[in-house]
Amino acid sequence: MLDFLGQYYLWIKALHIISVIFWMAGMAYLPRLFVYHAEAETGSDKSETFKIMERRLLRGIVNPAMIATFLFGGLMLAINPGLFSDHWMQVKLFLIFVMSGLHGMFSRWRKDFERDENRKDARFYRIVNEGPPVLVIFIVLLAVAKPF
Repeated sequence: MLDFLGQYYLWIKALHIISVIFWMAGMAYLPRLFVYHAEAETGSDKSETFKIMERRLLRGIVNPAMIATFLFGGLMLAINPGLFSDHWMQVKLFLIFVMSGLHGMFSRWRKDFERDENRKDARFYRIVNEGPPVLVIFIVLLAVAKPF
């Protein structure tokens, strides 16, 4: 089966990149929504609107894009398992693990907002908002430059 998939490697790679773009777009936007939501009065129309926006962004874009990213990335690794021995790939996979943890925290915080139990201020979310872009810079540099 992997021989069959090998002929589609570039298509799989393209779908992986597209998935990553959507995942990172959502990961960059979701904490920005948290900033505005934290500034909104609990129970207000504004707060309720943010709840809908956050839920739809996470469930409709961010979660499916992450799943697709893992699916296509996993297929590429299955087709080319030698990549596991490259140090740049090991570091990249670690950073993806960190990004996934951040994704999980975003999901938990969204649920806190949904239940009106957020205890963090807008400044906290402004700082957290820097995490995904910093991680993606290093992940892309590793994938493209393969420095070690």
